[in-house]
Amino acid sequence: MATKLWDKGQQTDKMLETFTIGRDQEMDLFLAPFDVLGTLAHIRMLTEIGLLNSGELSLLQAELKTIYEDILKGGFRIEEGVEDIHSQVEVLLTRKLGDVGKKVHSGRSRNDQVLVDIKLFLRQEIREMAVLSHRLFQALLEQSEAHKQVLMPGYTHLQVAMPSSFGLWFGAYAESLSDDMLLLQASWEMANQNPLGSAAGYGSSFPLNRTLTTRLLGFNDLNYNVVYAQMGRGKTEKTLSFAMSSVAATLSRFCTDACLFMSQNFGFITLPEELTTGSSIMPHKKNPDVFELTRARCNKIQSLPNEITLLLANLPSGYFRDMQILKECLFPALGELKSCLEMLIFMVPRMGINTHILDDPRYQHLFSVENLNERVLQGVPFRDAYQQVGQEIRTGTFKPRTEVHHTHEGSIGNLCNQEIARKMGQTMARFSFEKVDQALTALTRLGNND
Repeated sequence: MATKLWDKGQQTDKMLETFTIGRDQEMDLFLAPFDVLGTLAHIRMLTEIGLLNSGELSLLQAELKTIYEDILKGGFRIEEGVEDIHSQVEVLLTRKLGDVGKKVHSGRSRNDQVLVDIKLFLRQEIREMAVLSHRLFQALLEQSEAHKQVLMPGYTHLQVAMPSSFGLWFGAYAESLSDDMLLLQASWEMANQNPLGSAAGYGSSFPLNRTLTTRLLGFNDLNYNVVYAQMGRGKTEKTLSFAMSSVAATLSRFCTDACLFMSQNFGFITLPEELTTGSSIMPHKKNPDVFELTRARCNKIQSLPNEITLLLANLPSGYFRDMQILKECLFPALGELKSCLEMLIFMVPRMGINTHILDDPRYQHLFSVENLNERVLQGVPFRDAYQQVGQEIRTGTFKPRTEVHHTHEGSIGNLCNQEIARKMGQTMARFSFEKVDQALTALTRLGNND
């Protein structure tokens, strides 16, 4: 039995075969359940247009759902000598059902088959990433509310600048994630369009019903133009890589702050001993390895858009094998970013906060702007007040008042966390998770042929 969908009976050089397949079998295991889902939708459509009869549909559905369950249980593999996930599924169908299994590829190409697999896979990955990002957002906002009265130094140029608070610090990263979510939502919208039926990029002479497969798979819309559907290979991945890079940048920056703030020279935050690591020769060490490794992994993820951009550079319209390497760049990175999110969801609520940072006299100049502004409110021109406070600092006569009176939106005394939560909530509401769940549940329900 041929194990390549394009096999025409001529032997391929083994060295060439090994090189061209590369890591595709490994990467295709990510796509396995989605290849079955795409095939389930495709055979329903083939039955409607008369290329399968109802008996054949029932046989194929039952066997595909058996394969699907095997994948979900972890028992599925791509056999030795089988080129990819598409070939493996068709091999299993043909092995069990004979000629009926050979009919499932009518009206499609491996090009649109892998496209729909990737879109379904990325849609699920974006969903998981969005849910994790939202959970981290909530953890940050909870810490912001819990510690909104605790002042800390704010820095510019790593020099003591003005009063900040832990409410501001945690809340800043929460709002950063709310902007990152906009990019994830855009990626979702791009992934949530159906390319199935574009075949090799030029459509099919079969009277395909692409609207039906769009509905069956829970897509919001179609990639209508069949040439663009193929050109879109890589575009969804590239857009998602920018969203991932944005989330990663937020996490990386938070981790750098956390590493600094845990150092003895700052002493702003602590971690329980069981959440730190030690030194082989220094018994006092409590190292923030989780934050350091999260930062490193996230910095690596920030290179992803460049990798994908260069892979796609100078490609004309149509399909090219270059696109296969996109999976090797993107798929492992998805798991890495989700693991970083999961770790910070675990770590953030367990961070201890130093509530007496500003008792240290090194921060006495932190309130210079507060005192300057107070003089301005009393009628002193700003530039004169600035000179007065500057002179007092130089002569050592500055005696700061340490009260802060910030009331405007987003300041120490008015964090606007509810408004930040509203922005995040509005973005999350635009994901059509429920529609997808309903469609895929119906598609995989045995005996559902409507």
